[in-house]
Amino acid sequence: MPPRGRPPHPSRPRSHPRLPPRPVAPSAPEPTEQRKLFRVAGLAAVSALFAHEPERVERLFFDERLKPAVGAYCKAMAAARKPYRMVEGEELAKVAGTVLHGGVVALMAPRSVPLFDPEVARRAGEPLLILDGVGNPHNLGAILRTAAFFGLPRVLVSDHPGQALPSEAAYRVAEGGFEWVALERAPALPALLKRLRASHRVFGTALDQSRPTVDAGALAGWRGTANTKPPAVVLGNEEDGIPPATLAACEAVLTIPGSGRVQSLNVAATAAILIHALATG
Repeated sequence: MPPRGRPPHPSRPRSHPRLPPRPVAPSAPEPTEQRKLFRVAGLAAVSALFAHEPERVERLFFDERLKPAVGAYCKAMAAARKPYRMVEGEELAKVAGTVLHGGVVALMAPRSVPLFDPEVARRAGEPLLILDGVGNPHNLGAILRTAAFFGLPRVLVSDHPGQALPSEAAYRVAEGGFEWVALERAPALPALLKRLRASHRVFGTALDQSRPTVDAGALAGWRGTANTKPPAVVLGNEEDGIPPATLAACEAVLTIPGSGRVQSLNVAATAAILIHALATG
């Protein structure tokens, strides 16, 4: 008796093998994939990136005006078999996400911010600038630019929820500063500052009349004094300043005397004065 069900088609054998699926050609990258890359805009920032880590650059876009300036970078991209292209200003603004692109945009994989090792700073005997809640990415970029200009080797950022981290806006303002300055994470900052006091003299910056203050000029000449610990200076949030727990872990409070006509300086301007003192000693 024949089995139940539909009989096989007479022209198709019962044992006909199943063909493998046809391979699908890879599609072009979606815009969301491109957005995963970090956009570095401006000739100074892009030049610093190619000088230090050209292998990180995945794509390069530029306008006709900067074609002569980026010729060497195009050769490097061609040698690495990575795309580069001259585009019109409107398209470059779309790639950069801003009209403030300076004529050239490099796309790279985002960097991580490594963990700070206080033992390295102790052995090096170098000064430190620590940001605890500096929230504006333009201020972060300006601070990194100043640190690079004066040769400060390292800047730390805390785990304050408002703390700005490397971003496209910060890179644009830093003008290549991120390539010259080590930016590192300093979590649990109050505890870290207490540990740092063994190797550094830790200063906070605050408008706090309840604590003894010292003039920021006290930082000058620290290199020339025997047995003097290098300074570590903490800057706080633009609106709220340094958190109380962080300030309590500092040994002294720095002030920058002014005319009294305005209450305080912008944090990036404050940082510039202090970085000069830290870097030149």
